[in-house]
Amino acid sequence: MLSRLSAVVASILVHQVHFLCTANSQGVKPVPGLENVPRSFWRELSSPFTEVYEVDSFATETGATPEPRPFFEDLESNITVQLGAQVHMHCRVQNLQQSLKVSWVRRRGEELHLLTIGLDTYATDSRFALAFEEPNDWRLLLHSATERDAGLYECQVSAHPPLIRTVHLSVSVPRVEIVDEHGATTGDKFYKAGSTIELKCVVSNIPQPSGYVTWRHGSRTLNYDTTRGGISVKTDMSSTGAVSRLYIANANKKDSGNYSCALADVAAVTVVVHVLNGENPAAMQHGGSAGLRAAFFLIILATLSSFLR
Repeated sequence: MLSRLSAVVASILVHQVHFLCTANSQGVKPVPGLENVPRSFWRELSSPFTEVYEVDSFATETGATPEPRPFFEDLESNITVQLGAQVHMHCRVQNLQQSLKVSWVRRRGEELHLLTIGLDTYATDSRFALAFEEPNDWRLLLHSATERDAGLYECQVSAHPPLIRTVHLSVSVPRVEIVDEHGATTGDKFYKAGSTIELKCVVSNIPQPSGYVTWRHGSRTLNYDTTRGGISVKTDMSSTGAVSRLYIANANKKDSGNYSCALADVAAVTVVVHVLNGENPAAMQHGGSAGLRAAFFLIILATLSSFLR
C-alpha cells in the first residue's frame, strides 16, 4: 500500500516536472528554485518509480491464484428412517479451507435452529451430535428418531455466498395390529377350553425392518417361555413389515388375559383372550361378540315380557 502511494505521488511529481521543463523550453518563466535542476536528474528520479508502479500493478492483476471454491459431494437427499432408529445425515465437503466452518441447522418454517458449528455441538437436545468422519464427512448424528424430528436440515459452509445442502428427514411410524382369520382387527378373542389359541399380528409401514416381534401374556414373554409348554411363535419378515403368529395348544382358564404383540420397543397392540367352558367354539371364535349381544337382547326381551303380564 505504501509503495503504491509513493508511486502515485512520484507520478504526479514527474508530470509536473515534465510540464515545467516543457514550459522552460518554450520560453515560459520557470518556477523559482527549479531553474538550475538538470533534466537528467528528473529522468533518473522518474524512471525507478514508474517501473515500480508498473511491476506493482502487474503483481496485483496476476497475483496468486485464488483457492478453489468448496463444494458438496452429495446433492440434496431424502432420508426415511423407522421410529426410534439412529440417523446419520451426511455432508461431504471438498476444498474446505481452514478459514471456513461447516455448520448444521434445522429449519422450521422461517426459523433456523443451530445444531453444530465445526466439531462443536450447540443443540439443546442431547440426541444431536457432530460425528465427523475422515476425510471430509461432517455427519450429523441423531439418536432415537421421533415423529417430531421429521423435517428439513441444512448443512452450511461459511463461504461467500454461503453454500447450503438440504436433507429432508422422514420418520416412519410402524403400524401393529392383531387381526382375526378374516383380517379384521379385534379387541377380544373367545376360545373354548382345550382348543388352540391362534393370534395373528401384522406389522406394517417399516422402511428398514430391523426390529424383532415379541409376544407377551400379561408381563410374561412368550417367545422364550418353557414352563407352560405348547406355545410356539412363527414370524415372517418382509421388505415392508412382518407377520407373526402365536399358537397356544390345549387352552385353559389360566390362558385368559391380555396378549400383546410388540415391535421391539417402538409399537405394540393388545387383545383380550377369553377361554370359556361349555360353549360352541365356532360361536365364540367367529361371532363371540355378536353372541353376547344377542344373549343380552334376549334377556331384555324376557324382562319386558314379564312386566307386560
